[in-house]
Amino acid sequence: MNYDATRRYLLNKPETFEDFPFGPDAAVMKIANKMFALLIHGESPRVNLKCDPHEALILRDIFPAVIPGYHMNKQHWNTVILNGSIPAGEIQRMIDNSYALVVKKLTRAQRQGLEIRHSKKAIYP
Repeated sequence: MNYDATRRYLLNKPETFEDFPFGPDAAVMKIANKMFALLIHGESPRVNLKCDPHEALILRDIFPAVIPGYHMNKQHWNTVILNGSIPAGEIQRMIDNSYALVVKKLTRAQRQGLEIRHSKKAIYP
């Protein structure tokens, strides 16, 4: 996946919005004001995604383009370099998991509202 395809996929997650608190080259994707992805445009496009700590280590071992989260908590975040070396389906799975991890931490009322408006299947992988 390239930058544009990744951005489109991120913005298609239910009730996701884009913010630019760090400047025009760093799009922060949020659900209910909580970040689940940081998409960085530039010479080497990349996306930071929240991840289960155990899975984060496994993904780093499998894919050279997955590294500890740049400027993030390296235990809970991975940086995925969008250089075409990772299958699109795998990047989409990582995005889905990041989104679901953040949704699970929302308040019960926020979570239930999302589930009612969009269905659990649309929110959780």
